[in-house]
Amino acid sequence: MTARSTLRRLADLVEIQNGYAFDSRSFSSASGTPLIRIRDLRRGTTTETRYDGDYDPRYLVHAGDLLVGMDGEFACYEWRGGPALLNQRVCRIQSFESALLPRYLFYGINQHLKEIEDSTGYTTVKHLSSGSILDIEMPIPPLADQKRTVAVLDEAFAAIATARANTEQNLRHAREVFESHLHSVFARRSEAWGVKRIEEIASHSLGKMLDKAKNKGESHQYLRNLNVRWFAFDLSDVLEMRFLPEEAAKYTVVRGDVLVCEGGYPGRAAIWNEDYPIHFQKALHRVRFHEPEHNKWFVYYLLAQDLSGDLKQHFGGTGIQHFTGEALARFELPIPPMSELRLAVTKLDDLSMETQRLASVYQRKLAALDALKQSLLHQAFAGAL
Repeated sequence: MTARSTLRRLADLVEIQNGYAFDSRSFSSASGTPLIRIRDLRRGTTTETRYDGDYDPRYLVHAGDLLVGMDGEFACYEWRGGPALLNQRVCRIQSFESALLPRYLFYGINQHLKEIEDSTGYTTVKHLSSGSILDIEMPIPPLADQKRTVAVLDEAFAAIATARANTEQNLRHAREVFESHLHSVFARRSEAWGVKRIEEIASHSLGKMLDKAKNKGESHQYLRNLNVRWFAFDLSDVLEMRFLPEEAAKYTVVRGDVLVCEGGYPGRAAIWNEDYPIHFQKALHRVRFHEPEHNKWFVYYLLAQDLSGDLKQHFGGTGIQHFTGEALARFELPIPPMSELRLAVTKLDDLSMETQRLASVYQRKLAALDALKQSLLHQAFAGAL
């Protein structure tokens, strides 16, 4: 804070207008006034949901209004869209001080909201209260200094936004290159390829039902669909349940087995490459190929089918989708001669590793850009810019 700044609480500077829980019976996609929901804030545009009923004018938002989502990511946004209604869990912040620039307020709120988010320690959905915003203390310098700070931050943030857009484009391009090659591998199949159902070339089974009241035996770690990612396992949150010794062969995964999600994210799959066995739950299929080298080829094909949207035709269920054991058994896998399969898998592995390397580089750059924004905000409101 500079010598010419005065530290003020936002409660003495602004008013907060909380959104309203509009009656969903008056929602429409054809007429009425658009609603602003939390997910609309980052995009700056409303969804197709409209409110076709009477409303209090104080809930009408206009371009330039400062809005904050009260759940999820804590951030303040300048509304860039047209007139819309302030829906529940979104609030508007309006200054009643003529000596406070809205753009300066926008930057100041964002700096403090990030600090609130980092210090809160939420483990699930994050919630922000109006009181937390009003309790923010912010240095308020003369208007000339506010304008200078805003000009510096506007220029810096515009450059960061350009760098971020370029990095995100590079990240998308790297993934698109891999996906394009993946699709081409299976699109250019020749007459030498065969087609086999999974039941013809592998054994498969579902894991054990989780039932604390009925399950007996010793407690063992087990995998569930949340642990299965594409080509990898997230072992940061592995649970335990009881298994009898005679159940080990039926409900254990060993090195080389493929686990396929039955529900949750149907079809997502990974190969267990650890040297130790582990149990698995009913939400997963274990697929054990008669020819071990078919395992990775199968997972690549599942991924290609998932990316194209074709995998969905194998799912059942009117609401929550499932990749049932029957559907898995009938699932057809195109198989080239072994020499061609090995070469294709090697090329896919190499390209996948390079894509992951580039993705890691780009993700670090995006994180560094976000950290730079926060550092600039901190310096600005500490009087260091």
